Amino acid sequence: MTATALKKGGGSLRVIENIQFIKGSKEEALPEMPFGFPHLASYVEFNKDIRSQVPWHWHKEVELFYIERGSLEYHTPDGRTIFPAGSGGLINSNILHMTKQPEGEEKTIQKVHIFDVSLIGGRPGSLMEQKYIRPLTASPSIEVLKFCPQQEEHREILEKIRKSFEIGEEEFAYEIKLNELLSGIWYRLLEILEKTQHEKRGKSLRHGKTDEKLKMMLIFIHEHYDEKISVKEIADAAFISERECFRSFKENMRMTPVEYLNDYRLQAACNLLAGSKESVTSIGNACGMGSSSYFGRVFREKMGYTPIEYRRKRQDSDKNWH
Repeated sequence: MTATALKKGGGSLRVIENIQFIKGSKEEALPEMPFGFPHLASYVEFNKDIRSQVPWHWHKEVELFYIERGSLEYHTPDGRTIFPAGSGGLINSNILHMTKQPEGEEKTIQKVHIFDVSLIGGRPGSLMEQKYIRPLTASPSIEVLKFCPQQEEHREILEKIRKSFEIGEEEFAYEIKLNELLSGIWYRLLEILEKTQHEKRGKSLRHGKTDEKLKMMLIFIHEHYDEKISVKEIADAAFISERECFRSFKENMRMTPVEYLNDYRLQAACNLLAGSKESVTSIGNACGMGSSSYFGRVFREKMGYTPIEYRRKRQDSDKNWH
């Protein structure tokens, strides 16, 4: 399952297929992130039939978004947050998360900014970065922030987020205008967090080491999903026991390591079915799913379609986008 993203300010479509990692790093490799202006803006449509989620991933860049239609679930190790139409949110730096369209929702439309905080805070170690950026990005108690139109203090933030997506890349001083809005949003966030700081002091902190161990196991799965791998090998990738591996997956992701592995294999299969002409048998083998009969049965149980039916629907759907 994937989501289709329209790059803001342009007419070309970009498809979010599977999560790739920077070699030697635990971070997601984001596409087309400009070095001089580290920012991406996307229009993402989630569809009930074949595009309903983006799998677990993380990135050092901050994620700021607005829900234009429908509703969207964000899952993190701390739990689930639902964002209805008209709301917005922020995912902090390096937070493990996945997005999913809720059951029964026909279509969800989300607008997303993903940007490096150096865009508004300057180079690492600068006064701006130390005084105004790190207090938020380095806070262990801030994973997800939700902005609701019902709350007066959030309305200004939501209005600025909406306006930030209205600026066209072809406009004069586009980068300055966008930077001004993103900085204004950040300023309001700091004001709100300053007022509520005392309420957060009693909140349990995220266990950073647990997050890192889990990320190490996810990376191992992403790199070896096409092979026959065991839970022991997954646990060994993070230098922990099988019991600890099971506990980490169940507590943080509400699934077992094997369930996550199978889900990831199906994600990869969906991408290959949509983007290649390989046979179903070849795709099943390439994704570690074995024989075509087993692959077809598991795929149908999970997706509701046979691999051939899914390929036809995806290709027809993609044609409609162009």
